[in-house]
Amino acid sequence: MKKFLRVLLILLLVIVVAVGGLLGWLTATEYKPAAVESLDFLSRSAEASPKVPAGAELKLLSWNVGYAGLGKDSDFFMDGGKDARSADEATVRQYLAGIDALTRGGDYDLVMLQEVDTDSSRTYGINEAELLAFGNASHALNYSCPFVPVPVPPLGKVNSGLLSCSNFAVDEAQRVSLPCPFSWPLRIANLKRCLMVSYLPIEGSDKQLVLVNLHLEAYDDGEGKIAQTNQLREFIETQYQLGNYVIAGGDFNQSFPGSLEVYPMLKADFWTPGVLDDSLLPEGWRFAYDTAAPSCRLLNQPYNPSDRENTQYYVIDGYILSPNVELNEVHTLDLAFENSDHNPVELSVTLK
Repeated sequence: MKKFLRVLLILLLVIVVAVGGLLGWLTATEYKPAAVESLDFLSRSAEASPKVPAGAELKLLSWNVGYAGLGKDSDFFMDGGKDARSADEATVRQYLAGIDALTRGGDYDLVMLQEVDTDSSRTYGINEAELLAFGNASHALNYSCPFVPVPVPPLGKVNSGLLSCSNFAVDEAQRVSLPCPFSWPLRIANLKRCLMVSYLPIEGSDKQLVLVNLHLEAYDDGEGKIAQTNQLREFIETQYQLGNYVIAGGDFNQSFPGSLEVYPMLKADFWTPGVLDDSLLPEGWRFAYDTAAPSCRLLNQPYNPSDRENTQYYVIDGYILSPNVELNEVHTLDLAFENSDHNPVELSVTLK
């Protein structure tokens, strides 16, 4: 009995030391970005890029590409599924090819992508940002951890973030940190959300088009999303007061007004997004989104649209437009979640 207790004690001690060592290492290597950081360009146009033409129609795309690992055959442990790495390397490359074909072949002036990996275990070390970049492109990390210890088997190394591409000139690109709602130790292996801001010069004007790529908090108690949304509002309002044109787009992880009536929550235990309300916007601003097709599905299981009881849809991807940006059209492309758990959202606008 004494020998058994001694062995048990040694095992417990080994576990405590291992867990303590892991926490210490992750704490020492925790990603701690500055409040504002200038970003390098992943790619630059070979020839001098034109400025944004005043009064012309601009065509944009925003898409959470799910790191090319969350397509139609995928589920995810945080959504009630079982997997963290639910695509093999061949499938990741297949999804990437589909994503790249749309973003490059859609004749878009500006593209904003979320969940784009650069060197992650879950995507086999593939630098997706370099593969998907075109024109004048920059990438901003919002998730960087040398080892994410959950689930079983663990997710491992993650480096992922936001990618913005422009066929117009870009004066500067910045990473603007958002509040992190998690405390230690959850914080050390969690996302550090941000706004990725691109400043584009406008032809014949000293003002700029300010393009804000975003991916707000998902798995918090709601307070994180509220704090991040408030900071987003303050940032875009300040830019507009400077005389700039502002387009903020991406994955808000919050349902757009009226969308819950079209895609109601099916079960109480399904992941439930926050709710956006028109009152959140400054006077004269507007949301741009489309409820004709869902922009996201729950990853509780591989995509099965015939299973109506367990296939949960959302409209959580879209845009915010400043009063001097005129909305022409917004359209969610129904791709049946072939290459991502999100559908892309197209936007057509004119700068007034």
